[in-house]
Amino acid sequence: MDIALQILAFCLLLGALVGFLAGLLGIGGGLVIVPVLLVLLPLTQVSDQVLMPMVLGTSLAAILLTSISTLIAHHRSGNIPKKILPYILSGIGFGALVGSYFADTIPSHLLKLFFACFVILMSFQMWLGAKKTEHTNRPLSQLPKAKLVGVSSIIGTLSSLLGIGGGVILVPYLTSVEKLDMRRTIGASASGGFVVASMGSLGYLWAGLHTKQLLPEWSLGYIYLPAFIGIICLSLFTAPLGVKVAKQLPVKVLKRCFSVLLFIVGTKILIG
Repeated sequence: MDIALQILAFCLLLGALVGFLAGLLGIGGGLVIVPVLLVLLPLTQVSDQVLMPMVLGTSLAAILLTSISTLIAHHRSGNIPKKILPYILSGIGFGALVGSYFADTIPSHLLKLFFACFVILMSFQMWLGAKKTEHTNRPLSQLPKAKLVGVSSIIGTLSSLLGIGGGVILVPYLTSVEKLDMRRTIGASASGGFVVASMGSLGYLWAGLHTKQLLPEWSLGYIYLPAFIGIICLSLFTAPLGVKVAKQLPVKVLKRCFSVLLFIVGTKILIG
């Protein structure tokens, strides 16, 4: 079987998992997509010089369509905190553009080390927070708007550099620091993931158009189409399923699930 078809078939299964996690926990799925594509895309004989940008561009493009399905489902469930959304999205959108612009200039090993340590610490924070309290629901009017824009800009930058939707950073911040309700936090995260993916994927697509000679067949900029199509085919259907499950689970269980995911991701990055 052709390599492109093999990657397409494998990414169908990957997309089903990514979509469910996106709906359940408000994450874009990049933390699952990126490691898998780092294994799959070298099979296309892609140059090492453009491997990481292609992995990140493909991940963000897939997250874009998955996040649309997730966002619609969360909107129907009333999980979108509309009063603070403009501040979060403006910061994340700006940061995502900055991240895609500087993607080739920041040492990736330093970025990964910082990110791994951060998510491990946040995993403990969320686990302990779930044990202490079952429900937090700070009024949206009390959240500091300027701080939201600033922190969201940082989250958008890191998300774009790492090829993720940003939920693994935004969700712990909003729940642990700002004391926002977990379900509305997941809704905000889904919205932020859409903006990160929109800005980031456009940046990688545009950048890749200038390096066509280094890219494998079936590429659109830094987006590898067989992987992209495979991921989105099933993720669009499993994302609403994840939202339905999240609506039924207690807040404590959601926080515990998210904390376990953070710990696994952080540990995996540290050990390589």
